[in-house]
Amino acid sequence: MIGPLSDEAVSSLFGRQRFGTLATVKRSGHPHLTTVLYNWDPEARMVRFSTTADRVKIGHLRRNPRAAFHVQGGDVWSFAVAEGEAEVSESTTVPGDDVGRELLEMIPQAAKPEDERTFLEQLVAERRVIIRLKVDRLYGTALDTDG
Repeated sequence: MIGPLSDEAVSSLFGRQRFGTLATVKRSGHPHLTTVLYNWDPEARMVRFSTTADRVKIGHLRRNPRAAFHVQGGDVWSFAVAEGEAEVSESTTVPGDDVGRELLEMIPQAAKPEDERTFLEQLVAERRVIIRLKVDRLYGTALDTDG
């Protein structure tokens, strides 16, 4: 049997994965899907993504902030989805500015760069921004392995 996941189970699944699919809305109304690395903050109910200012998804979100984010579970029938409205930060423009510091915070502790200053300079050169998806709705399903 396939059953719905609770908010807690969806949050847990988001916490275990690192990659998912972000869906934004094209001008035509069709979905635009892209694979992204993400950071899940369960207390704030927010999914954050680092990307560059020139990506297509940025234009979509600035025009229509509604988005959905999908993460695959442990089997083909298990998944979690977060829906909400996204905001796009300004580009990081000065190494160590607020956006750059937030981007640095999004990196798992084990992957922190050895040379923080060079990393922050690289973020500026790449014109990095943060997409913050404020989650209004969580849902998902899982295969019931007990039955």
